[in-house]
Amino acid sequence: MKPQQTRILPPVLTGVPSLRMPRGPVAGFAVSASFIATLLALSSWLVMQAPHVPLLAFAAACCIVGAALPRGYPHDTFGACNHVTLARAGLVAFLAGTLLAEVTAWLILAVASVAFALDGVDGWLARRQGLTSRFGARFDMEVDAALAATLALLVLQGGQVGAEIVVLGFTRYAFVLAAIALPWLRRDLPGSFRRMAICVVQIAALLALLVPVMPDALAPAIS
Repeated sequence: MKPQQTRILPPVLTGVPSLRMPRGPVAGFAVSASFIATLLALSSWLVMQAPHVPLLAFAAACCIVGAALPRGYPHDTFGACNHVTLARAGLVAFLAGTLLAEVTAWLILAVASVAFALDGVDGWLARRQGLTSRFGARFDMEVDAALAATLALLVLQGGQVGAEIVVLGFTRYAFVLAAIALPWLRRDLPGSFRRMAICVVQIAALLALLVPVMPDALAPAIS
């Protein structure tokens, strides 16, 4: 008869700290925000030698998100979708810093293009992971609005177009101000593909105006 083999298990290590990541949406947000803020500080210092404006802009965004997250997010994990949106907020904060620094136009265009390209990724991830929420949709919309406003200021600073470009970049904030006087504008808006398409075209036009080789005669037509 074949003797039964016994399986020797490794001894359990005691006193070793756990390396598990914090769980829950607030913990996930805190870890992600800290990581992005560190990258933002390093990149801003290397490129602009002044990380103060980008960090202040990102800190303001994190305060708003952190306050809304516990009472408006229904899921038990922050999710890759919101990590992407938060990273986009970091890119917008970096762009805000370039308003007060000497940075090559191609770098600004590259960072803005990445922030724009990631716009559809967060929504796709939310649907794929079953993490869609009003919080996530609002978070994404406000980052889009901040990106459009920052791009409009950068285009205005470039001098190819006049102050009318502000209208293109600050549409969302004009709507918010109007809602203060007109309460009916505060109602939830139904989903609209046309509204999403207008937003995409709006930001794409601002990106086109940032292209360094854009002919001066073509800029007014785009705006």
